[in-house]
Amino acid sequence: MSFEDKSLQCSSCGNTFTFSTEEQEFFAAKGYMNEPKRCPSCREARKAERYGYGSYRPMREMYPAVCAECGRETQVPFEPREGRPVYCSDCYNKVRLSQRR
Repeated sequence: MSFEDKSLQCSSCGNTFTFSTEEQEFFAAKGYMNEPKRCPSCREARKAERYGYGSYRPMREMYPAVCAECGRETQVPFEPREGRPVYCSDCYNKVRLSQRR
């Protein structure tokens, strides 16, 4: 299935946000049928409101990186170091599965 970035309007704040191809692939992999109604910041605010500020884990700081396998730009939850490969989630899963065999 082919995905393209989509511009959506947030139902909470009314701002336009991008529903990226990566997010669409994630939604499809999880079996989600509907597109998000809220922008990322409104989603985070709603989660904090629902679960309370003390029990909801804040978003991790993400760092830009280039996948050592496919060359695609991605984000990772750690600061990449020179000399150590960084993989996008797809390539990481492939590498991890091949190491198990």
